[in-house]
Amino acid sequence: MASNRIEKHKKTLVLLTMVAPAAIWLILLRYLPMGGIILAFKDYKINPRNPSFISNLMNSKWVGFKNFEFLFKTNGAWIMIRNTLAYNVVFIILGVIIPVAFAVMMNELTRKFVRKSYQTMMFFPYFLSWVVVSYFLNAFLDAQYGMIPAMQEAAGKEVTSWYTTPGPWPYLLVFANLWKNVGYSTVLYLAAITGIDASQYEAAAIDGATKWQQMRYVTLPHLRTMICILFIMNVGRIFASDFGLFYNVPMQNGALFSVTQTIDTYVYRAYIATGDPGQSSAAGLLQNVLGFVCIMTANGIVKKIDPDSSMF
Repeated sequence: MASNRIEKHKKTLVLLTMVAPAAIWLILLRYLPMGGIILAFKDYKINPRNPSFISNLMNSKWVGFKNFEFLFKTNGAWIMIRNTLAYNVVFIILGVIIPVAFAVMMNELTRKFVRKSYQTMMFFPYFLSWVVVSYFLNAFLDAQYGMIPAMQEAAGKEVTSWYTTPGPWPYLLVFANLWKNVGYSTVLYLAAITGIDASQYEAAAIDGATKWQQMRYVTLPHLRTMICILFIMNVGRIFASDFGLFYNVPMQNGALFSVTQTIDTYVYRAYIATGDPGQSSAAGLLQNVLGFVCIMTANGIVKKIDPDSSMF
């Protein structure tokens, strides 16, 4: 009995050791910073004589919901909210359709080397920072040295000033987001597809099902749970945006604010201009509260339609 107990404790210790790094990261970077939520309701001022953050926080004036007003009183409030929601809706829809389609097509490749090569090439952009991606795009669009303007000039056509023309940028930003992130989602769906029992495809083929019918009646039902979970998680971030995409890729160009300004980029620029952490904290708190509401709503809808595919 004693030896069994010792062995059990050893296994528990091993498991706790494996979990510890993630648990420590979660506590330090996700739970402890929640104490800073109080910043959203205070006019934070730094006392030069006492640089202590806690002391300055406690002595700062309580202003209630005043810090939240700057998000809605600015002239560009509607623009940044519209852009944030519109882009995220497009990202969510295309972020399901395109990766699933690629995963199904890659699963049909019979040569393992070819499939691994495509998988690696699609996954590689995910590891690139948006700063690197912005310079890649700049190599094509730069008015002086870019490839596309050079081709337009060589063809005798009017050269487009890409960084001062808002029209094409919604398409460019959607393309850039898909190019960078589709590979990651494709790998997730492909892993789920490879876990499907091959006998189900064999039975469907014996019954005369075409490849399209096998995908519709075998593959997609097995992917339904993963699609729903990823959909719910993405809906939770519908009021947040990828800061690097909207700040770095357009090269921080003010002429493009009408199509590139989102809540996150606006809050960052407001903080740089005013140096007020209370407003930034208020914006972050509001985004997370709305995100929580969206997650609960989306999960509730999915649970009513398909209880087995909900998160909880």
